[in-house]
Amino acid sequence: TEDSINGYEKTDTWLLILYVAGQTPRSLAALSNLKKICETHLTGHYTIKVFDLLENPKCAEEDQIIAIPTLIRKFPEPERRLIGDLSNTERVLVGLNIIPKNEK
Repeated sequence: TEDSINGYEKTDTWLLILYVAGQTPRSLAALSNLKKICETHLTGHYTIKVFDLLENPKCAEEDQIIAIPTLIRKFPEPERRLIGDLSNTERVLVGLNIIPKNEK
């Protein structure tokens, strides 16, 4: 319906957490790719939090991060995880369970 995005109410804000280690090309690419995907498919209904494990290594323990960059969809549940620079848009959409706008 017009009142939902991918089956979730429009009032819901997707919470996406990206774990990186410094300003590496791979980390920067992951953030850039994630922002593009969110602006295209979740416009105005998402929050991205970025945790740099070089600055705060304890974050890795809490979410059991074993590779970087790692993206975690905290909300809507269930939690989903993706590893890599998020350059394969189709894989990211499937991994996060986002239905592309052009397929509605």
